[in-house]
Parts: sequence; structure tokens; C-alpha cells
Amino acid sequence: MKTERRSGAKIMGRLIVLAKPLLPIMALAVVLGVFGYLCAVFLTILAGGILLHGIPEVSLTGGIPALPVRTLCTGLAALAVMRGVLHYAEQYCNHFIAFKLLAVIRHQVFAALRKLCPARLEGRDRGNLISVITADIELLEVFYAHTISPIIIAVLTSLIMVLFIGWYHIYAGVLALCAYLLVGAAIPLWNGRRGGEKGMRFRSEFGDLNSFVLDSLRGLNETIQYGQGEDRKKQMTERSERLSGFQKELSALEGAQKSSTNLVILGCSLGMLFLTLFLYGQGSMEAGGVLMSTLAMMGSFGPAAALSSLSNNLNQTLASGERVLSILEEEPMVKEILGDAGGAAFTGAAAEHVSFGYGEEVILADYSLPVKSGRIVGIYGASGSGKSTLLKLFMRFWDVDAGRVTISGSDVRDTPAKHLRDMESYVTQETLLFHDSIANNIAVGKPGASMEEIIEAAKKASVHDFIMTLPKGYGTEVGELGDTLSGGERQRIGIARAFLHDAPFILLDEPTSNLDALNEGVILKALKEERGQKTMILVSHHRSTMNIADEVFEMAEGST
Repeated sequence: MKTERRSGAKIMGRLIVLAKPLLPIMALAVVLGVFGYLCAVFLTILAGGILLHGIPEVSLTGGIPALPVRTLCTGLAALAVMRGVLHYAEQYCNHFIAFKLLAVIRHQVFAALRKLCPARLEGRDRGNLISVITADIELLEVFYAHTISPIIIAVLTSLIMVLFIGWYHIYAGVLALCAYLLVGAAIPLWNGRRGGEKGMRFRSEFGDLNSFVLDSLRGLNETIQYGQGEDRKKQMTERSERLSGFQKELSALEGAQKSSTNLVILGCSLGMLFLTLFLYGQGSMEAGGVLMSTLAMMGSFGPAAALSSLSNNLNQTLASGERVLSILEEEPMVKEILGDAGGAAFTGAAAEHVSFGYGEEVILADYSLPVKSGRIVGIYGASGSGKSTLLKLFMRFWDVDAGRVTISGSDVRDTPAKHLRDMESYVTQETLLFHDSIANNIAVGKPGASMEEIIEAAKKASVHDFIMTLPKGYGTEVGELGDTLSGGERQRIGIARAFLHDAPFILLDEPTSNLDALNEGVILKALKEERGQKTMILVSHHRSTMNIADEVFEMAEGST
């Protein structure tokens, strides 16, 4: 994953674009927030006005009309109630926006991963991806609920207070403006620059730790078997301590930010007091103006101080935003063709002068393979000769570097993805099972399949009898990644999926590698019975598996 990020402004701009459909609610949150903060500020100002005069009739300087103390007290109570109601409504709007957008972003990330798969995701750390989907997206709640509208609220509220204080004297207004800029802009930007890289490194290290823990859990049996427990424990401790070190650095930045903010607030409040006292001594301001301006200054730092506090978590939030955006913006290596070919019949397939490699490593060089309809084509050879890669090119998991791969005479690069998937079934070397029932795992091959269809596919794959020995039969849960089943049992469920999918072109990558001789014979017999109805490519590194093939091709490393 990336350890560097673009500027904070660019990240925030991209994240705000995602919030465009909810801008009216955000505008409402801003209005509620501004009035809520003004209620809080004027609570202090009106209370100070009462204390200043100490008489039933109060005259607030600066042109504000005199009001009875009873009226002012009623106003104080009303402002207190309004502050609570407005603050609750503002937070409700912000969190509604945040959680709505988190759901939208998760859908977008899953859609992006689906487009990137498999070429872009092969070899990618699963733990890091899980961290993006869960922790990083969840952290964006801070941005949408506690960043966008608070920034706008702080700007509007501060401008109103600058005008209010400047009403008493322009110098006081200028000092207030400088104070708000220091607290709400200068300190957050300073802290953000210092912590931007650290926040990105923390999120990346957090994702790496997730990957390490996930690998350790998956390989727990091997770790115990080969006595690697202490070594894994040591590595986990080192990674945790490194992550803790980044957290301490971020905490130190947070402490420095809070100290700086409090120091500036105190200094500016005292500065306002001394300035207004000086202006009072010069006859430029009345005594009421001294108190009103100072109280307004001291009581109105809330919105600006909230922005200053944002920079503490904003470094990590922006780092998470960068990681999420990098997935949303990543271009797939293979761009799918949308639409459908209208159910055109399968008439054969071919690889024509195909060249392909992973980076600098050449796997296939000017390789050709004809696949006639209704026949079983066998491919055997040593590991690394490109057998599995060839099947993935037929599936269009990757695009060829040269030459072309065709299905029914059409280049797969010009064939709609949906039609291609309908035409092909693919059985991989390692069958992935979901933490679900056996029936639902087989039904992956055909969503909405009836139980009769599932059972028929299982019988063809020679796994029905085994399933019926289980306590719950087809309703038996297979466990995460199918850990409760043997490799051969998982493989037969994978073959059952392919039979259920009922595509005319079946690609089988080592379909019997985890089976004993008896079950291998049963599977090969079932495949042979499909000859004429299905077209198959059967890949194996065992020459004996090729006995059912109509044609056999041998592949060597760097085949031509």
C-alpha cells in the first residue's frame, strides 16, 4: 500500500465530492451549528451585561437598546435551551451524512475491488485490504461528521464575532480576526504538516500488522508443527512496538497542538483585555465595550478551537482517505466490456500466437492452442510452464501481450464480460469455500439453483455420498475457508460448482490433484461422460490424467 499521500486539501476535495448528494443536509447542519455556537457565545455576553450594570434597566453600549433584567434572564434561559437543541440537531445531521456516506463508500470500494480483481489484487496483502475496508473507511466518519461542517461553521461564526467585536472598535475586530486565524488555521496547518507523513505511516503499519496477524492465524498449524511460535511472537511484538512508536509520535504532536492552542487563546484573550483597556483610557471605547469585547473574545473560541483539535485526528483521517481513494482511483489491468452478446452459441476457442509475461518474466512466447467444440483438450507439463496462466488468459483475468485469445471466433477483449462468464466454468487448483453451508457453496456456480440441481451437480462431482454422511447433509457449515473439509473434498465441491454452472466451455486446472486414485477415476469418468456436450481444457502435471483427452499438448517453460 502507499506510504505517501497527496496534499490534505486535495484529499478533502475528493472526499467532499463524494458527499455531493447530501449537500442540502450539510447546509442545514452548518446553519444549525452557527446558530448553536452564537447561542453559547451570547449566553456569556448577556450575563456579563447584567453583571456590568447591576440595575433593573441595562444599557449595553454600542447602540444595543436597553432591556429589563427579567427579559435578559428569560433570554439567557432561552439561549441555553436553544443551544442544546441546535447542537443536537447539528450533530444528528452530521452523523446522518457520515454513516450514509460510509455505506456508499464501502459499496464503491467493493465495486472497485471487483473491477481490479484478479490481476491488480494478486499478491496484494489481504490484511491491508481488510484494514482499508474496515478501519480506514470507519475513520472517515471523523471527516464527514466532525470536519467539513465544523470548518464552515468556524469560518461563519468567527466572521460574525469579528463584526460584533469590531462594532465596539475596529482595532478590537482586527485583533479578534488575527486570533481566530491563529487558532483555527495557522495551528492546524502547522500541526498537519508535521504529522501528515506520520499519520500515513501509522495507517500503513496498522494494515501491515493486520496482514501479519491474518497470515499467522491461517498458518497456525504450520507454526506449531515447525516450532516457529516464538519467532512469530517476536515478530508480532516488534511490529506492535513499531506501531506504538508511531502512535506516541502522533500523541506528542497532539499534546503540542493542545498546548499551543491554549496558550494562544489565553494570550489573545488577555490581549483583547489590555487593548480595550488602552482604548478605554484613550476615550475610544466605553466601559461596557471593554467587558463585552473581552467576554465575546473569550467565549467565541469554541468553533476555531474545534478546528485546531481536528488536526490531531485529521492526520490519520486523511491518511485513511488517501488509502481509500487510491483504491477507488486505481485503474484495472483488464477493463471489462459491458453488455451481453445475446446468448451466441459456443463454437470453439483458441489461443493464437499468444505471448504473455508477469513483468520481465516471460511465461508464454508465440504460443498457439486450438480447442475444437465438444472435445477434451489435455495440457500437461511441469510446474511453471504456463498451464494455469493459459487458462487465466482464456478467462481474461489478464490480457495477452501479443497475439489473441478467442471464444467462438471473437477476441475475448471484445467479448462482454457477462457473456464470457456464461460461456466458461473455471475450476482452480485451490477451491475457496465460504463460511456457509455446503449447498450454498455449491450454489455459487448458479445463484438461485434448486436443491435438485445442486444434488445432481454434487453427484456428477462424486461428492454427494460424502455430503450425505455429514450430520446436516447439504446444510452442514464448512467453516471459514473450508477448513473443516479435506483438500479433496473441497476440490470436488469446486467441480460440482462447475457442473452446476453448466457452461459449454470448462477449464479445469489440476482438478484431481488432491484426490485419491478411486475418486480421481470417478471424476475423470464424469468428465468423460460430458464429452460432446461440453468442451474442456484439462490441465495436469500427471501424464496419466490425460487418458480421457481427445488431444494432448505438452507445455515446457516459456512455451512457444
